[in-house]
Order: sequence, then structure tokens, then C-alpha cells
Amino acid sequence: MGPTNNILARALLSPVFPVLILMAFLALASGLRYGMVHQDNYQIRANLANEAVAMVDHLEREFTIHAQAINRMASRLQVEPETTEAAWRADARHYLNDFGVYQAIEWIDRDFVIRWLEPVSGNHNVVGYNVAFSDRRRQALETARTTGQYDISGIIDLKQGGKGMVIYAPVGTGANNNGFIAGVFQIETLVQQLLTSRVLQSFQVDIRDNGELTYQLNTLADTSEHFAQTEAVDLPTLDWTLTIRPTATWVASQRSDWPWLTFTAILFMGLLTSVTTLLAQLILKRNRALLKTRRELEREIDQRKEVQQDLARLESTDTLTGLANRRFFMEDLAHTLGIAGRQNRQVALIMLDLDRFQMLNDSLGHQFGDELLVRVAERLNQLSDERILVAYSGGDEFMFCQQQVETIDDVIHLLGHIKHCFETPFEVHGEGLRITATMGVAIYPHSGQDADTLLRNADVALYRAKEQGRNSYQFYTEGMQEREVTRLELDKDLDQALANNEFVLHFQPQVDLETGEINSVEALIRWQHPRRGLLSPVEFIPLAEESGRITDIGRWVVAAACRQLAAWKGTSCGDLRIAINLSGRELDDEHLVDDIRETLEAEHVPANHLEVELTEEIFIQNIEHNHNQLGRLHELGVNLAIDDFGVGYSSLGYLRDFPVDLLKIDRSFITSVTERHDDSVITRAVINLAHNLGIRVIAEGVETEEQLDFLRQHGCNLVQGYLISRPIPATELERALEAGLLNLGTPEST
Repeated sequence: MGPTNNILARALLSPVFPVLILMAFLALASGLRYGMVHQDNYQIRANLANEAVAMVDHLEREFTIHAQAINRMASRLQVEPETTEAAWRADARHYLNDFGVYQAIEWIDRDFVIRWLEPVSGNHNVVGYNVAFSDRRRQALETARTTGQYDISGIIDLKQGGKGMVIYAPVGTGANNNGFIAGVFQIETLVQQLLTSRVLQSFQVDIRDNGELTYQLNTLADTSEHFAQTEAVDLPTLDWTLTIRPTATWVASQRSDWPWLTFTAILFMGLLTSVTTLLAQLILKRNRALLKTRRELEREIDQRKEVQQDLARLESTDTLTGLANRRFFMEDLAHTLGIAGRQNRQVALIMLDLDRFQMLNDSLGHQFGDELLVRVAERLNQLSDERILVAYSGGDEFMFCQQQVETIDDVIHLLGHIKHCFETPFEVHGEGLRITATMGVAIYPHSGQDADTLLRNADVALYRAKEQGRNSYQFYTEGMQEREVTRLELDKDLDQALANNEFVLHFQPQVDLETGEINSVEALIRWQHPRRGLLSPVEFIPLAEESGRITDIGRWVVAAACRQLAAWKGTSCGDLRIAINLSGRELDDEHLVDDIRETLEAEHVPANHLEVELTEEIFIQNIEHNHNQLGRLHELGVNLAIDDFGVGYSSLGYLRDFPVDLLKIDRSFITSVTERHDDSVITRAVINLAHNLGIRVIAEGVETEEQLDFLRQHGCNLVQGYLISRPIPATELERALEAGLLNLGTPEST
């Protein structure tokens, strides 16, 4: 440490040093306060001078106005010397009413005697009074008569009593003079009229005539001793000065808080600096000890930095898959869009959803599902590079951000690589599993200007891709947003549909191929929308399942089917069985069986007249719970059917374990059963399998005679489809059955 540093250190460590700093700041604060107070006083005097000038200007202007008014009245009397006293009084009253400040208006004859005045009341004792009551007043009036200029009396004792002033305007000059018109003012009234209420509240006003104090206004005010302003009044024949003294309140309102604020702030800064200096002295004294501690802290800081880097990596990474998490992805996407906007480039956002993952997760277990997600993430992460970010959004969703997109072919090329990732089965717990994915794509800037909008529109495209069939992709277009809005409006209307009784049941006949008769029908719900007309289930059932309303709609279907069975009693439809569809959510409802039992009993309908259809996929969801529910329904006497058989992922073991009465072959096999060998083989196999287990078989979607012949030839028990009838209202079904229009007859008769 050099000599200069030693001297500085000793000075800083001196106990006197903080006191010197505080005294220096105190001196600085006092000096600044004194200067600012001096500046305040200067400004107050300037403001007071402005107030005085304004008062004098106003006083001169108002006096001039009144003098001119009296002159005009004198001019009229000069022009019309024959004016009667009554006419003159009327003219005077107009002045009194218009100006409202005169004590009286008088006509004085050539001998200076008051002859006429208005009003008489309060002034009658001045009639006949000689206004030239002194040599000075006589001389002033003689001068006014000679020059034709008006004369102002100054403040005098009025004959009527009190202090006042009089303006005398000569009626003609010299030998043609016909006296004077005089305007008499009570000084109190005049001053109150001329000065504003603000002036009267804020100032004491002194009026001096020829240096002598003649009038004071507002004498009781608490005036300041240090401030006063005097101004001369420029009025003919008068030597007046006006002095104003402000009240202490006015002076206080003019003062600034800055002197004391500045003093306090600088003093506080001095105190703070002194305290800081004391702290600096303590720090310098402990410097040697802190040097050792500093080295230890540096080592600890390095360790903490490493920990923070690990935490930052954990905050941006999903712990299960090892991919970027949703929060980091959205932050990076926002940053990427900012750069793309400046460089006029495109960015692609791809939302990926694993098909039927939830079903696999529920049926095979969450550990199996988590392991599958890890395997999928490993393959998808192989696509990441400096232009492509892969992230895990949660659930069964992944996200891709592709930067610097030149053409749409770049995105399609990436989509092809993504689909290729799913071509090879995934090895999970020693088993090979095939799974597909559906994707929605949104392109910046056409499909959204910010990260949230782009994500929302990619999700809309993903939803549309799922609607059109899984294992595909869909680019976002403007129309999709409109369809999404329509879907949301429909979802809102769905709230009122049950309350407004807008649902109806249509029935599709099922023909027994052995007898050619119709013994059963499938109930299919329709929504009679008040604005959109009759809507099919595909337009609102997915919405109901998403929102959880499907359970309430399912209860309505059960009740409506039972009411219809009760209505058909004793008719040609009295022996029909009605098949209704149940969703997975409805089957999860613990009160399902009790609700069906109570509805059947309320309508007095036999349980075997009701059939419940569930998809193959629903059967294997929560197997233990479903086995219990379906067992209770079977004990109740309700028939059980498996819908869409052959398209699920389940084992055939549940056909043995569940009390199934009927298998329904999915329409996707029936459509090409006479054209595709695979479909015909599968259909025959399903029929034989079911019959070997004692289960009847029904085929749906039958539309041609060739399909019907194939099914009849291979022992299918029941068929339904457009070849027999479309779903129709109950009244049309009744008429068709009574007319025998729907029966196919026995095989021998056809």
C-alpha cells in the first residue's frame, strides 16, 4: 500500500471524519435554505406587486366606466334641456338598476344646489344642499364647468351620512352650462363592488388622498408585517395611492416547501453519509478478516453457481422424458417469434397427440404409460437440432418448434420424419407395442402473431385432425377457427338442451335373419336444435363427453327408451326390445344400475326389453369395476351387447368373463365384406367365435343385398342398416311395422 493510500486510510478511519462530513452537509443545507427562502420572498413581492397593479387597473377601469355613464346622462340633458323631472327620474332609475352601485343620482343647478335626485328615499335631506361647500370644491366645480371635464370629489363625508365619493359631469360648458349630473357612491359599496371576494379575503387595502389615509378596507385581517405594495391611481382630479398588505394566510400559500424539503433532504444525506462513513470505517478495520472469508465465499459461490445451473436445467426440463418442458418451450417460442418477425421468416408449431394413449394408460397401468412416453420421447428427441426444438407438454402431448421455415415442404418433410418415428413398435416392459400419433400444425405469421395464439390454433388443427381420423396431421386454416367458435356455441346450447326437452329418439330396426321379423330396434339420440335443426349424435356427443354432460344425457336416453316401451304396450310394437348405447363415463357412474332399475319399475317395463350396448374399448377400461357393473345389469335382466367389435386393442378373454348376450360387428368390416378377402375372413371368424361361446351376432351398416346374402349364408343372427331402414321416429316405425314394410321374410321366402 503506497503513502497516498495510507494517508487516505488514516483519514477515513479518524473518528472526527464523520462529524466533519455532517457539519459540511449542515452548512450546505443551511446555505441552500437561506437562498431559497430569499428567492421565495422575492417571488412573493413580485406576486404582491402584480396583485396591486391588477387592483389599480381594475379601479381605474371601473371609475372610467362610471364617469362615462354619468357623462352620457349629462349629454342627454344638454341635448334635451326641456326634459321633465319625471323623464329624468326614469332615466336615473335605469342607471340605478343597471349599475347597482350608486347611492343616488342628482341634478345640480348652475348655483351648485341639488334640485333633483333619485332615489328620494334615504336622500331627501340633501335636496337644496349646496355642493360647493368649500372654496376647494367650488374651484373644482368651476373648472369642470369651464373645461367640460368631469370632476371627482375624492372621499368626503356625505350629507346622507357615511363616507363616499361623487362624480360631477357638467351639462354643457361656459355660458351654456345647465348645472351638473352627479353620481353619488357610498365608498363601502363601491369598494365591495370593485374588488373581488378573493382580494377582500387576502388583503388589507389602504386608500390615500394626497398622502393622507382616507379609507381602510379589511382592517381586521391578520396581515403580514414584512410585505406591502403601493401603487398610484391614475384618475382625473385625484391624487390617490393604493396600498395592499397581504394576510399571513396568503403569504403562506405563496411560500414553497422546497427550502425545508431541501434542508431536510441534504441534512438526511449528510447523516446517511456520516453513517456510511462509520460503516466504511468498520469495514476497513475488518478488511483483513474479511479477505479470508471472501476466499471461502468465492468457493461457496462457485458451488452455488453449479447448483443454480443444475436447478435451471431442471426447471426447463421435464423430469420424466428429459425433453424441454412446456414453460421453457413457450418462452423459447416467444423469443423465436420475435427474431422471426425481425427477419421476416416463418416458424412452424406442431402439436402431437398420442392416439388412444389414455386407454392404454388406464388398462395397462401408469408405469406402462410412463415407460411408453419415455420411449416415444427418445425417438422424437433424435429429430432435434439447432432449428428444431422438441418438448413434452404433458399428458400424451408433445410439441415441436421448427425455425427458419422457407416453404411448406420443410414442414411436411419434418412431419414425415415424425410419422417415421412411429413405424417401428416400441419396446415397453419386454413387449412390442405399436402406437400412432395425430398432429396439428400452425405456421407463423399466417396462423398467429404470438406464441399463445399460435399454440391455440395448432390445438384447433389437432382437434380437427382427430375428428377426421387419427394417425394423420392437419394444418390450421382460418375456417377452423370459425368451426371452433361454432363448436363452442353448440357446447353452450347443450346446457339448455335437456332443460328445454330438445332431444328425441329415432329407432333403427334390427331384422332377425332366421325369421325375417323385427324384434328389436336400436335407439339413436337426435338433437332438435331450435336454430340448427335436427343434429346427429356425431355433432354433439363428443362435446357432451368432453364436458361430462354425457351422464345426464345417458339418463335421459334410458328414461326416454323406457317411456317408449311403456307407450308401445298393447300395440304391434309391444314385443320390441330397445337397444341403447352407454359411454364409458356412464358406466363409471356408481348409480347407473340403480337408476335403470328405478326407471324400469316406474314405467312397468320388463328388464329383458332393454338392451345396453358398450363399445369394445369401454369393456377393457377399469375391468374390475366394469365387470361388477355389467354383472349387476345382467342380474337385473338387461341384455348386454358389445358394439364396434373387432376394432379394439383388447384380448378376447373378456368374452368369456363378461355376461355378453350379443356381438355387433363394426360397419367397417361389413362395408367391404363381399369385396375384400380380409374383411370376409374376419367377419366369418367373429360369427363362429361368438356362436361357439353361445353369443348371438348382429351386423350393422348393411346397405346392399350382397352384404345381406353373405351374412345370412354365414349364420349372422341379426342385421341393421340402410338396406332395411334408416333411423326413424317412433310414429314412422309404428306405421311401417303395421304395414309390414320392414320385414324381410324367412330365407325360403326371399
